[in-house]
Amino acid sequence: MSIFPLSIAPMMDCTDRHYRFMLRFLTRETLLYTEMVTTGAIIHGDKNRHLDFSTDELPLALQLGGDDPQALAQCAELAQQWGYTEVNINVGCPSDRVKNGQFGACLMARPERVAECVEAMKIVVDIPVTVKHRIGIDDLDRYEDMKNFVTVVSQAKADRFSVHARKAWLEGLSPKQNRNVPPLRYEEVYRLKAELSDLEIEINGGVRTFDEAEEHLRHVDAVMIGRAAYDNPFLFATADEQFFAKQHDTLKTRRELVEAMFPYIEHVLSTTDQWLSRVTRHMHGLFNGMKGTKAWKRFLAENSYGPDANVETLKRALEVVPTETLDATFDATFDATFDARSEKAARAESKQTQTETKVD
Repeated sequence: MSIFPLSIAPMMDCTDRHYRFMLRFLTRETLLYTEMVTTGAIIHGDKNRHLDFSTDELPLALQLGGDDPQALAQCAELAQQWGYTEVNINVGCPSDRVKNGQFGACLMARPERVAECVEAMKIVVDIPVTVKHRIGIDDLDRYEDMKNFVTVVSQAKADRFSVHARKAWLEGLSPKQNRNVPPLRYEEVYRLKAELSDLEIEINGGVRTFDEAEEHLRHVDAVMIGRAAYDNPFLFATADEQFFAKQHDTLKTRRELVEAMFPYIEHVLSTTDQWLSRVTRHMHGLFNGMKGTKAWKRFLAENSYGPDANVETLKRALEVVPTETLDATFDATFDATFDARSEKAARAESKQTQTETKVD
């Protein structure tokens, strides 16, 4: 089993520094990821903006997008210098922008190139170099195709393969549709681990509960959770004890979590040009499926924008949520099965926060 049997997937517009800082009040051990950053953005752009993080966010993996071995090696070196725990290559994103750059999921058709990239990175760093990929792309989607990809790349000594158990259609489906429309094929990921048992295999895709994660761990080394971790972050309140056999003094209620964020928010507002909404957009799902969640989301959506919104705004938001909801301790069964309608509403309202024009 991996030293990180549980991780939270890299997600664009989701797993930024604010979200990661919040998650660390719930889980100290789960491996977190950055959003994908392209090699060009790092090499030619503002390195501090793209790479800086708080040590409180560790363990943390930097996910890179690119297909040039030397550029990836250069960025891997920077990742190690910055103190990242791991560095990961994105071979799973199906967006047009990524495809046009000849990286992401389309690299599954070029396993030799991915192997060259991994090898170049491994030469210059000591931290683990991992690969996140799909089960297949377009018509290159047989189990044998995936096994060949992993076999070729493993010769470059990739440290872990994180397999999204859906294929990606590079033509005809949007990135959002590619997260849900292609069917999940967990059995093929299990088979990959069984046939390549020396490799570290992590499964990703459609995992909503810790019970499901436990079942997957009977077959693979690790489980990566994506949308459920964002839609319902408090799910991770029991992660350290359940998956890492460690007990930390993590927070027990959602009220405690929100209040714990106050000093961080004050720091962000006083040292950057970001608005409160840049942080609170990650908090919309805290009360999903519970009494008061609609009022909470509505208040944040209506009051978190603009330069005058501050910690006092968030305190007032807490006042619209019933006390029994604020102070409810974690219930694994309830939190793992929150109402799907609440989830859909959370995503719709979270979209509204992404229209803000201020930069990260």
